[in-house]
Amino acid sequence: MQSILELRHLKTLHALREAGNLLRAATLLNVTQSALSHQIKQLEDHHGTTLFERKSVPVRFTPAGERLLKLADAVLPQVAESERDLVRMAQGVAGQLRIAVECHTCFDWLMPAMDIFRKRWPEVELDIVSGFQADPVGLLYEHRADVAIVAEVDPDEKVDYHALFSFEIVALVAHDHPLAAKEYLVAEDFAGDTLITYPVPDDMLDVVRQVLKPAGIQTARRTTELTVAMLQLVASRRGIATLPIWAAQNYLTRDYVLAKRITAKGLTGRLYAACLPEVSQQPYLVDFVSTTRESCYVNLLSVELL
Repeated sequence: MQSILELRHLKTLHALREAGNLLRAATLLNVTQSALSHQIKQLEDHHGTTLFERKSVPVRFTPAGERLLKLADAVLPQVAESERDLVRMAQGVAGQLRIAVECHTCFDWLMPAMDIFRKRWPEVELDIVSGFQADPVGLLYEHRADVAIVAEVDPDEKVDYHALFSFEIVALVAHDHPLAAKEYLVAEDFAGDTLITYPVPDDMLDVVRQVLKPAGIQTARRTTELTVAMLQLVASRRGIATLPIWAAQNYLTRDYVLAKRITAKGLTGRLYAACLPEVSQQPYLVDFVSTTRESCYVNLLSVELL
């Protein structure tokens, strides 16, 4: 029997399992949902069987689908490893990636992504520049960092920006807070309360930059280095905090505090990996960006790829 199986089919099934549905799988692979559906339909027509249950949430694979996933799990890592080996043979890839971050919550997703990357590129020295960095891009020019994780693209900077992902930022309030009954908060709701944040400049806080400052709202401020301390202050009615929803999820699951959307449309944060142009196309840098995007899209709540 002649096989029509191609790597793209295996990648499609793998992405479908990881992402949970066709739309998210298509986003992960950067193709249209219709193209993905066509690939799967082609396989199903050829083999005369369905590969997954169409209405299951999350996706549930049939025995035939599970068999092809087993093949994908065996083949795709070997193909990826072979491709990296060919790059090593042709170019040599010994190098380093020193990562500077400007956000306290970055470590929630950065560490898992780094763990995956280390296994793929063991010869690349991977490290985080110690301490919080108020100007991570400046470290690139000083050659004290190779990658900077930043929240905005500055067209005046002579660096390349690699889009990572966007995410929703929510306001966190105590159960007995006067704002707890509101469906969402607007700028004026922050005016009479204390904003609890990490100790960072205002221009690095999305809620200030995108919501409060345009509305001319100033608030009392209280800062803390620790997320757990921030949530304790919120729970005891000492103020309001804002965090990416995935950073607060453990506390929300335990019903420790309440999450409120910021503005009717929600408040969106974005993250990019910035690097100097001479580093931008290094194979291991490209793979680091790809690994980070996939890891965060699959594992973090309320994340969309940029």
